[in-house]
Amino acid sequence: MPWPGVPAELVLPVHPGPRDDWFTPAALRTLTTAVYRVAAQSDRIGLRTEGPALERARGGELPSEGMVLGAVQVPPDGRPVVFLNDHPTTGGYPVVGVVTASALAAAAQAAPGTPVRFVPA
Repeated sequence: MPWPGVPAELVLPVHPGPRDDWFTPAALRTLTTAVYRVAAQSDRIGLRTEGPALERARGGELPSEGMVLGAVQVPPDGRPVVFLNDHPTTGGYPVVGVVTASALAAAAQAAPGTPVRFVPA
């Protein structure tokens, strides 16, 4: 069976946590209702997004933590980054959710400018 082509729109099912409590209720709604775009800075480390920033409910940073493939980290600019194959530890930024494994192949192939939607898993 041939592998599917590059997606015209990327729909990423996301499970909340482990640090979703670091974000406001409005930010959590934004994550699952807004349309983002794949940023040109995306690579094997992470799919970076352009779009509305997610507002934190608390300040500060976390100690660096190991994260699973598909973790959705939110750096200080508030734009979600989906960890891909060569992902590092979090670097102290909270992880708002985790994208389901079945959606990661399409995320790794998405071209810059591709619309991205995060939906509840």
